[in-house]
Amino acid sequence: MPFQLPDLPYAYDALAALGMSEETLKIHHDLHHKAYVDNGNKAVAGTKWEAASLEDIVRGTYEAQAIAQSAIFNNASQHWNHNFFWESMGPEESIIPDELGKAITKSFGSVEKFRDEFVASGVAQFGSGWVWLVRDDERDDLLVVKSPNGVNPLCVGYRPLLGCDVWEHSYYIDFRNRRPAYLENFLDKLVNWQAVAAKL
Repeated sequence: MPFQLPDLPYAYDALAALGMSEETLKIHHDLHHKAYVDNGNKAVAGTKWEAASLEDIVRGTYEAQAIAQSAIFNNASQHWNHNFFWESMGPEESIIPDELGKAITKSFGSVEKFRDEFVASGVAQFGSGWVWLVRDDERDDLLVVKSPNGVNPLCVGYRPLLGCDVWEHSYYIDFRNRRPAYLENFLDKLVNWQAVAAKL
């Protein structure tokens, strides 16, 4: 089934008062995400991946040691990442539900320590990439991990709960080169914590 660009789950201007402008969302969704969808459809056409699910394509085409990932992986993974990113945010005020808060405290010591680690990991991701809150089901633990380019937790067997895009196109209009401020704003104002808890 061809990749499809989903509509955003909120209006383009819905996050503007929370630090993500209408201009950013239009450029990020309508240009960058759409390019991954269009290029992904071209890359899988006529291959064994043409009818596969997006998750199967991401897992099946990931090569951990590859210096440059394939066009199929890069576009499929970035399509999946962006779908996840849009769903991780919302315009309504959101607080961390009790169950998620307890799981975060168990793994990190406190919500504040998790926040610090998430921001630090996102800042430390050199160049383009992502920062994630994931669940390691084997260890029954939550972790913060970062990944380069389009790599995501599906590639290494983690269950993603929250993901933040740290490619410059996701924040440069609103925050210029202040990636730490963007990450802090993401956690403090943009995350839909109910959606994160539902993945727990």
